[in-house]
Amino acid sequence: MVTTSLKTVLSAAALTAVVMAAGTTPALASVPLSGTRIAAHFDLAQGQQPENIVLEPDGTADITFAKARQVAQLTPAGHIRILATLPAPADGGVKTPALGFALTSGIVRVPDGTLYFLYATGTADLTGLWRLRPSGTPERIAALPADGLPNGLALDPHTGAFYVTDSVLGTIWRVPAGGGTAQAWSTATELAATGFLGANGLKFHGNALWVTNFDKGTVLRIPVGRDGRPGPIATRATGLAGIDDFAFTGQGDRILAALNAPNVVALIQPDGTHAAVLTSADGLQGPTSIALRGNTVYIPSAAYLTAKDPNLVLTHLGCDVG
Repeated sequence: MVTTSLKTVLSAAALTAVVMAAGTTPALASVPLSGTRIAAHFDLAQGQQPENIVLEPDGTADITFAKARQVAQLTPAGHIRILATLPAPADGGVKTPALGFALTSGIVRVPDGTLYFLYATGTADLTGLWRLRPSGTPERIAALPADGLPNGLALDPHTGAFYVTDSVLGTIWRVPAGGGTAQAWSTATELAATGFLGANGLKFHGNALWVTNFDKGTVLRIPVGRDGRPGPIATRATGLAGIDDFAFTGQGDRILAALNAPNVVALIQPDGTHAAVLTSADGLQGPTSIALRGNTVYIPSAAYLTAKDPNLVLTHLGCDVG
């Protein structure tokens, strides 16, 4: 079952406050998705609660298991292979801000197969950005503040620099390509939490960083200037209670977003309007992230609140969504 500390943090009262502050759950849309099914079930007792996902060219999914401190692969045939288990903090992770357990979170992959991912433990010796080369062992390449919660991870395709959302400190950190000293790139008020978690999901798209704020239920766009500095923040969508990570459906600005607390996947239009396209009736158990390969959509659910069935749902985009 989910730990007592998480139950306490994510109490019914706290979730109600998040939903009231961010707006109501999106209305159900005419579904632009088809062939929805649960493709894999994960072991809750072993901490296999998928937090983030990135895809390999053959459809293999690289996944962070939040509470197992693991990076794993799920093959198209449904086989799980553990790539790495990160060292446990000396105190077991109880000092991890907001959560009370060590968290393996955002993940990205580069063409040579190297994986980069985040680990939050509440301790200075382990919290930060980690790297796992093919057939290698995990190594930390950049430290991040122990009193923060590194969560979303994105790679600048032009410079190779990494950007990290800190959901507790309300900060986007920038880490040089290859690792090194992290610098605060933005501490704008729009990134701050209002009670639990602030800046969360993170993607590069159209020469800008797009960021979600879990507590405020918003999608933000921050231009990246030629000098690398952040431009003015624009709020692109609101009323998305409990929004976690997300993915763009194509070259445009349409977004599929995981709404963890309401147990919904929402389709967000470029003008900011949005509607639910998947719910618990489709197998969702607290969706955490989204990935696309062609028109196939991968949706991991961590079951943080339901404590029943962490899983991976697959569905397919309609041709009118792009």
